[in-house]
Amino acid sequence: MFVFGLMAAVLGLLGLLNPNFILWQLGFESVARELRASHDYTTVFIMASSMASLNMGVYYVLAAVNNLQQFYLWTVPFRTLTFTIFTLVVLLGYAPGRFFTVALWELLGAVATGIALYYERQPAKQKRP
Repeated sequence: MFVFGLMAAVLGLLGLLNPNFILWQLGFESVARELRASHDYTTVFIMASSMASLNMGVYYVLAAVNNLQQFYLWTVPFRTLTFTIFTLVVLLGYAPGRFFTVALWELLGAVATGIALYYERQPAKQKRP
C-alpha cells in the first residue's frame, strides 16, 4: 500500500508539473500547447486526473502508515473494477494498447492486496511453512 501510494503521489505530481509526460507514458500522442485547439482540454483533464492521483497517493500512504486494513480491503474490488474498465477502454479502441499496462497494474495490485489480506487473517500456526 505504501509503495503504491508513493508511486501514485509521485506520478500525480509529475502530471501536474508536466502533463505531456503523462500522455507520453500512457502511449497517447502529445501535442504542444500552442498547437492545441482552443476547445482542446486534454491538458486540463490530465492535470485534474493528476491531482486526483496525488490525493489518492497520499490516502494510500496514510492508510499504510496507520495500518488501516479495512481501507485495504475496500481497494480490492475497486481496483478490479478499474482493471475491467481500463481494459474495455483499450479493447473498444478509445485508448492505445499501451494503456493496458495501467489496467494490468491495477489488477496485479488488487490480487496482491487480496492475497496479503487473506494471509494476514490466517491463524499464526497456519502461516508457518
